Amino acid sequence: MGQQTDMTLKDIIEDIHALHEDIEVYERKYGILSETFYESYLTGEEPEDDAWVLDWSDWAGAYKILLRRQEQYRKTMKMLLEQTASIAGLIGRTAQRESISVAS
Repeated sequence: MGQQTDMTLKDIIEDIHALHEDIEVYERKYGILSETFYESYLTGEEPEDDAWVLDWSDWAGAYKILLRRQEQYRKTMKMLLEQTASIAGLIGRTAQRESISVAS
């Protein structure tokens, strides 16, 4: 695999929105929220219907990435707020489309 490029705050937010959209499809289809599904999935519970296997794998993968992106967002916001000291100052930067690197 190629080397991952540095992500920006905008990239993280776009990923979070896209992942929410993907995950919502599964939540509506299967009738439970992802956090409930994911806890069960991590314990090794398998679908009753073989036709669900691929969905469950994709759903779990998307949710895992969402959790990772949310953590990246929280770390980045904490770092930025320590530097900027206000949400208004940070929004001033993001509203001007400033590219803000994400904390690793």
